[in-house]
Amino acid sequence: MKTLEEIHKIRENKKKELDLRVNTNADTREKHILVCQGTGCTSSKSPDILKNFKKILKEKNIENVRVIKTGCFGLCAKGPIVIIRPEDTFYAMVTPNDCEEIIQTHIVEGKIVERLLCKDIDGSKAKSLDELSFYKKQKRIALKNCGVIDPENIDEYIAFDGYKALETVLKEMTPDDIIDILSKSGLRGRGGAGFPTYKKWEFTKAAEEKQKYVVCNADEGDPGAFMDRSILEGDPHSILEAMSIAAFCIGANKGFIYVRAEYPIAVKRLQIAIDQAREYGILGKNIFNLGFDFDIEIRLGAGAFVCGEETALLESIEGKRGQPRLKPPYPAVSGLWGKPTLINNVETYANIAQIILKGPEWYSSIGTENSKGTKVFALGGNVNNIGLVEVPMGTTLREIVFDIGGGIPNGREFKAAQTGGPSGGCIPKEHLDTPIDYESLKEIGSMMGSGGLIVMDDTKCMVSLAKFYLDFTVSESCGKCTPCRIGTKRMHEILEKICDGKGSESDIYKLEKLSKNIIKSSVCGLGQTAPNPVISTMKYFADEYREHVIDKTCKTNECKALAKIEVIPEKCKGCGICQKNCPVDAIEGEGRDIRRINQEKCIKCTTCISKCPFKAIK
Repeated sequence: MKTLEEIHKIRENKKKELDLRVNTNADTREKHILVCQGTGCTSSKSPDILKNFKKILKEKNIENVRVIKTGCFGLCAKGPIVIIRPEDTFYAMVTPNDCEEIIQTHIVEGKIVERLLCKDIDGSKAKSLDELSFYKKQKRIALKNCGVIDPENIDEYIAFDGYKALETVLKEMTPDDIIDILSKSGLRGRGGAGFPTYKKWEFTKAAEEKQKYVVCNADEGDPGAFMDRSILEGDPHSILEAMSIAAFCIGANKGFIYVRAEYPIAVKRLQIAIDQAREYGILGKNIFNLGFDFDIEIRLGAGAFVCGEETALLESIEGKRGQPRLKPPYPAVSGLWGKPTLINNVETYANIAQIILKGPEWYSSIGTENSKGTKVFALGGNVNNIGLVEVPMGTTLREIVFDIGGGIPNGREFKAAQTGGPSGGCIPKEHLDTPIDYESLKEIGSMMGSGGLIVMDDTKCMVSLAKFYLDFTVSESCGKCTPCRIGTKRMHEILEKICDGKGSESDIYKLEKLSKNIIKSSVCGLGQTAPNPVISTMKYFADEYREHVIDKTCKTNECKALAKIEVIPEKCKGCGICQKNCPVDAIEGEGRDIRRINQEKCIKCTTCISKCPFKAIK
């Protein structure tokens, strides 16, 4: 156990040592080689890069150089990433074989390895992180420590003012003071609905029960979303500190982090952080010798999307099947084991300590009138700079996709962006200049969601996209209520029918009617928002639905049943290779004749396209 004086000493001493992590003018001869150990880079052999650096430095007997594992830097498309501080040199797509050259050229000779410098979208080579367009419009609050500290070293978290907010709260504030600060900050829940954070804390505090709980919802289930995972992997102590502050505020002594088992790195680092905090006396009995008791346990989820809904999550923690409860009563009144329970998601908690330290005015000065602070997005799909992005609320979709994301690959056109995952909606190009905040997205039929942002180019079929999300929802429905269990299944069947070329105009009417009924009558948020992808695509891409049901065509050719495969006469050499490989004998012609495809027999398997050596079939 550490005393407060010992914590202060660690902070003071370590802060001097780690100044070079954030200060490019740091007065030091020491260098730190930061190697991303987030899930993305880890899958591309970054652990081997870390080992190689340490091995080579030891073999060469090089001192004053430390190799540090970090969380995600954000620019996942360029991983594995290595950054050398204090000069802030940014090396991208590094392999284990590059370690020798980096050590010899950069560390020993003091020269930059030009070939490994990260290329910006315009082709220029950026020598530092700040020179990359990907980072210029970002503002990191929730991701402040990700890519900066070693997430498995509590001293490094403490050096960057870690647990200072908790100490301030315990020594100087009352629970009402904390709620007042959160109210003035304007922080809203980052899990999707955007409910004011202070109100949740206030309601739970007001509940007249001795036993209360604090829960962190880390069950991040949206396709393409990895915001919470990256925070847990890169800065787990920030969540522990925020949960401790929340516990003091509402009067709880026990907390649970519900995280999906598919996040092994996050789970491992969370457990390491919890063990370290207990060892230092920051979790457990009589924290900081100030009479406050609080401890945290991890609960693993099995990957059920519905367990992201707060009451289903509570059922799962209790060891029951993850199904939503009827509300009211809300968790603030009757949550875990019937006791008042505060639930926030990872990103919401990641803002708490900094709001306490820097003040509500600082936080509320960022963002828009009704959407304060920043939002983290997992930017994916058809965009050059795939990765993790944190921007002030009010940043436009155009800025995220083109200025930060670097635009659409291969010269294709932007078609739409899906925000909010299966619960969200498609945003077409006419709304590219929409500010990303709670109200603006709602006005155009989408939602913030937890932060998945999938970009689509002009090769994507919006009907097929709606079918994809309904397929996900159908498989993830818990089955408790009829509208969700059966209604989404019927919607998916209609979309399949349309994509197979068997749809009619009446099917579009049925989709509209089913959507309204499911939204009105489903028990939980999963069912109530499940029709959103269909509603938004029908609104903004009605022409594609009509082409599918009236013209029986899919102009993107994603719906194979509606695709028409044809021979290009001027390119066909009459070789017959396509004919020999066709599994259903749909290609006609003899000798050196130009081949023809019998559309009635053709099953659109595209074998002929892949086998034709002259690219004469489209």
